[in-house]
Amino acid sequence: MNSLNSLLNTEIYGGKSLSDLLTLEFLASVVGNVLAAFLILFVGLLIGSWVKRRIVKVSERHARLDQTLFHFLGNIARYIILGFAALFVLNTFGVQTTSIVAAIGAAGLAVGLALQGTLSNVAAGVMIIIFRPIKLGDFVEVAGVMGTVKDITLNTIELAGLSNTQIIVPNSEVWGNIITNYSIYHTRRSEWVFGVSYGSDLKTAETVIRETIMADPRSMTDPEPFIQVNNLGDFSVDFLVRVWVTSADYFQYQADMKRKVKEALDEAGVSIPFPTRTMIQAAE
Repeated sequence: MNSLNSLLNTEIYGGKSLSDLLTLEFLASVVGNVLAAFLILFVGLLIGSWVKRRIVKVSERHARLDQTLFHFLGNIARYIILGFAALFVLNTFGVQTTSIVAAIGAAGLAVGLALQGTLSNVAAGVMIIIFRPIKLGDFVEVAGVMGTVKDITLNTIELAGLSNTQIIVPNSEVWGNIITNYSIYHTRRSEWVFGVSYGSDLKTAETVIRETIMADPRSMTDPEPFIQVNNLGDFSVDFLVRVWVTSADYFQYQADMKRKVKEALDEAGVSIPFPTRTMIQAAE
């Protein structure tokens, strides 16, 4: 009996004996703290979800704003609110949170250093989403590869290559390099160089080239096409031809005009030269 009394009077938690801990007042305090913790977490979840929805709705009200970025920002805000709620819960149970916050900060720094490459991709992804140098469906050339943009995430960009192959490019490689967007403007300027022989009638050659190209309905008259001799080569007189066309027709138009001009020049009797070499053999 004496040993039981001694055990009940032993200080084991916060300077209180076991008999003190078993009082109704203490149990009520514990239950109150647990209920308060659940209430704080519940309110934190409600506030975090509400803040996220409000942030996402900003992008929904403005068509020019990308929803991916605002979903990302909404999640960050939600997690920050939940983090503060967790700290309040710990304070409710009397836990000193200063050391915990310091430990979390140190762990965050270590994780940040370990994931430096990944974080740079995320930062670049945020910049791409904010400034939108490219968007879904654009035909682009980035980091030395060319393709149609299929997906933009915070880490990577997915392209469909010219042979319909999947190409994944890290965002840091996109944002840190030159981006060529072939879809941003509705029109593009096609350019060719057609060479004719020195014995050809240049006026006839120019007329054939102009009439052949401008007869195609895809050729634009405004801006005015440029068709002139610009170079006297080693074996040919070169015409520089520049004509504007819609971006959607550009590649097929380029190929079609090469074939049509070649056929038209042949039909008009204008020869297209090829490299020749004259060999003089000394008499023995």
